[in-house]
Amino acid sequence: MAEEIFDIVDENGQPTGETVTRSQAHAEGIRHRTAHIWVVRENGDKKEVLLQKRAMNKDSFPGRYDTSSAGHIQAGDEPLESAIRELSEELGIQASPDDLHFAGTFPIQYEKEFHEKPFKDNEIAFVYVYDEEVGIDDLTIQKEELDSVEWFDLEEVYQACQPPRDEKFCVPMGGLEIVRKYVKADEREMQTTA
Repeated sequence: MAEEIFDIVDENGQPTGETVTRSQAHAEGIRHRTAHIWVVRENGDKKEVLLQKRAMNKDSFPGRYDTSSAGHIQAGDEPLESAIRELSEELGIQASPDDLHFAGTFPIQYEKEFHEKPFKDNEIAFVYVYDEEVGIDDLTIQKEELDSVEWFDLEEVYQACQPPRDEKFCVPMGGLEIVRKYVKADEREMQTTA
């Protein structure tokens, strides 16, 4: 299988016209784009997020709970089409563009070692919220990418990800903060229209 090719992007997530392979991007920390989709629901008076447990063979954060669905944006692709594709591939959710609500972008930058290899991540993540009804039993999970999915209370995840972080989670704080802000704004809007 051919290696994935990403657009190199500026600090705003705009392609520069140059591309890079996945392995080179992560070996050298070259900035690229990802799409992060957060599946959210109301459960009583709480907001919950569906988190995926990453497969043990993943090149970063194996076995930890992460964003509902996320993936790299391939060279030439747009964030929204990538988000729709990731939801379909990882969870079997067939979303239309109108089902996904753009919530913002945030940078991810870190260096760690996984499987005895250095891993330098430098990306701009495009965050989308999916709030259509989702039943875990109805999902088709991509076993190469994730082991399982589970609903979590949004506020409990937020607290668990504060320093010192609960190592059960690898949810990026930037994305979590964007989703919390989106959910709170959505709640305020619903209260004013009620």
